[in-house]
Amino acid sequence: MAREMIRQGGRSARIQQAVHAATQALLAEVGRAAINVPMIAERAGVTPSTVYRRWGDLAQLLADVAAERLRPVADPEDTGSLEGDLRAFVLQYAEEMSSKVGRGLMRDVLAETGSDAAASRCCSYTSAHLETIRARALGRGEAGFDIDAAVDILIAPICYHILFSDRDPTPEYVLSLLARFRALTGESPVRAIHRKKSARVA
Repeated sequence: MAREMIRQGGRSARIQQAVHAATQALLAEVGRAAINVPMIAERAGVTPSTVYRRWGDLAQLLADVAAERLRPVADPEDTGSLEGDLRAFVLQYAEEMSSKVGRGLMRDVLAETGSDAAASRCCSYTSAHLETIRARALGRGEAGFDIDAAVDILIAPICYHILFSDRDPTPEYVLSLLARFRALTGESPVRAIHRKKSARVA
């Protein structure tokens, strides 16, 4: 595990904030290839040994910064239906992650060599959003869905194509994934709930 990935208050939190801010500023100013730990430490006002002790090396620091930047700032859009929520979420995910910034953040997360802590955090963000969408659907009386299946069918192909740059996850491609998800996991949740209501009336 990266040396000190536990979020703490007080001085530890201030140091983490300063180092993260310094790293993001230098990434914007000089680019990933030109920065190193001493530069970041000087900008943050700490010693290089502090950075090495807490993050281990530059790759793990960049992964931690990237994972923090990928942390969601809001819940998924509530469109009023499960199909609409999934469509909006997956389209936005593909758009953001396939951008130049998104691609860079994803690669920094996966470049972490000492552990998979940052990657696990990013996975948990996606799973939490999917869980929010499922909980909303169940609250509306719609059928739910399997989150692992959603990750396998909707999210994983998008990440693969972004990382290996063999094709862009265009809106048309994303919509084809959603159609495949519906086909592989059963009928449309909206049709299912309408059918159940009709059966009760009969």
